[in-house]
Amino acid sequence: MASSLVLVAFVSGCLSAAFAGQCTPHALDFIVLEGDPLMAQIEDDIVADLAKVGVTVTTRFLPKEEFNAAMQAGDFNLCFTESWGPPYDPQSFATGWFRPGNEAHYPAMQKMEPPMTFTQMETLVTNVLSVENAMVRQEKWTEILLEMHRQAISAPLWSRRVPAIWNRRLQGYISGNQQYDYPMHNFVVDSGSDSVTVAPGAQTGLFVTTGPMDPHSYRPNEFFISNWIYEGLVSYGDNGVIEPQLATAWEVSDTNSGGQKYRFTLRAGVKFHDGTSFDCAAVKMNFDHVLQPPLNHNWYHGWYHLALHTTGWECDGEVFEITLDAPYYPFLQELSLIRPLRILSPESFFNGPTTDPITHNSCPEKWGRVNGDGGMASVGVDASVTVNCVGVRSFAGTGPWVYDSTTTRTDGSIQEVTFSRNAAWWGQHGGVEELRVVNYNTSDLIKQALIDGSLDVAVGDKVLNPQQVQEFQNDHSETHATIMGPRLFNQIIVMNAAKVPTDDIEVRRLIMHSVDKAAVVQKEMYGQAAVADSLFPRDSPYCDIDLTPRWDYDFEKATLMNCPDILVSDEDEVDEGLVLGLSLGIGLPVLAGIAGVVCFFLGKNMGYKKFTEENDQRIRAGPPATVGAAEESGNTVEARM
Repeated sequence: MASSLVLVAFVSGCLSAAFAGQCTPHALDFIVLEGDPLMAQIEDDIVADLAKVGVTVTTRFLPKEEFNAAMQAGDFNLCFTESWGPPYDPQSFATGWFRPGNEAHYPAMQKMEPPMTFTQMETLVTNVLSVENAMVRQEKWTEILLEMHRQAISAPLWSRRVPAIWNRRLQGYISGNQQYDYPMHNFVVDSGSDSVTVAPGAQTGLFVTTGPMDPHSYRPNEFFISNWIYEGLVSYGDNGVIEPQLATAWEVSDTNSGGQKYRFTLRAGVKFHDGTSFDCAAVKMNFDHVLQPPLNHNWYHGWYHLALHTTGWECDGEVFEITLDAPYYPFLQELSLIRPLRILSPESFFNGPTTDPITHNSCPEKWGRVNGDGGMASVGVDASVTVNCVGVRSFAGTGPWVYDSTTTRTDGSIQEVTFSRNAAWWGQHGGVEELRVVNYNTSDLIKQALIDGSLDVAVGDKVLNPQQVQEFQNDHSETHATIMGPRLFNQIIVMNAAKVPTDDIEVRRLIMHSVDKAAVVQKEMYGQAAVADSLFPRDSPYCDIDLTPRWDYDFEKATLMNCPDILVSDEDEVDEGLVLGLSLGIGLPVLAGIAGVVCFFLGKNMGYKKFTEENDQRIRAGPPATVGAAEESGNTVEARM
């Protein structure tokens, strides 16, 4: 045991001496959302990997508001993000790159490697969305994705899957087809109460708040709640198939002006939760409010291009017509988004069915008064129009669940929120009559509640950590069912190309070659993710392409890039190790042979260009059998790195 410790200490000293002052120093600023334990664990692994090649990282764990501010301002070198998954990827996520304040890519892409520019990339993305021919569309997306890959701004880590765990008194659950899509209406109750308790994944990780629960705005609204209460014209089904929802059929035709017209046949006999009949007038009213200029052009709803291309909508009897100014291939995909074009009851608007979309728009009150200045008039927006946001007065949709009540704790935080089954829903329910969404402070509490039976369902990303999910798979399979949903989105590190030192593409490439993604997935994700080599999951539309050159983990290449002149030459440290080995009764030739060869092969892997003649002689001083064994061991180390 003592001899092993000496050898480890010697090799560690050899390695430390080799690195000292030999790598080009780079200091990075890494921002991470506070309160996300999984990302904190992963950050630690990434920082350790980068340290091996002389890159130091200062991590700032920031609360949500500060994190968003730093991300939007480009005040970072490294920032975690993720693609948005279906039905957003690739088109809606890509258009989001060019919206100020939307996510980390906007500041990171301000400086791109020539000849590409931020403006040119925006043009490429904008143009592909109007391509009708699928083969040409694939060619253009391939060009975009290859160029984004060449820029080395996005470092893909892995494709993530969304787990669901439930007490076996329930059955029938099927994973949703987009993030935060939790189809709880599928559950059938085999035994016990028809009231089901749920701990859902939220935008905050663990569920904390409902937000205002209107269907037309964004954070802190919760996706899963909007998806339970409200429906759109169409939904996103298996394998990306667009399925009927409040529209039962649709057709598209070209217009004389070069645009397109969609005609939607609406579902008959549907009631809103407040008893109001669903009809074409209700659909039109929702479109009137969401797409009221300038809300459709600026950063409120203009982040996705459906809002930009939709120029008219009207009722032809009970057929709803939408006119686009140009072909827009993701139109139906984007109609299936959980927000903002879900349908609210006319009675839920501020002044009921007569609510004016300019003076009393359904946009949240905190948005205030929104006008069309700030350069928006140049793209066809009347700068004199000012929309007054007043929010909504109730939360009545047509979806499978009706909002019931909220229970708060003494400190004002939410304890639980209840939803009751919509008995008038046009779809098929299982046997659950009530959902109780419970707020737990930690994943450990959720795990314990599942085990003791006080919680029925945990569903969504980051509700339980990957190790806890694996424990339910392995240790609690008799009492709980566990399934992993499809790989919906990719975890990414965005590297800011507009801030030193990641403004140097060689530094960005160095980072990607230095991070051992496979090791992190194995250590931290417990089989619930797969290493990714592309910005989007390969099963996203138009994304199953080969990307070259590859930015795979390659420790030898990374050290050659940043530490090319490392030498093993600290004779004093070598002598100290040998003397210490002798004092513990270890044979001088054996220890010298083993330690020297270990240093040799570690050095080989870390980009050493040469070794001193003295070290070479020490390696050869050991007996042949020892040298051979050391060479075999060295090859094993090399393969592992």
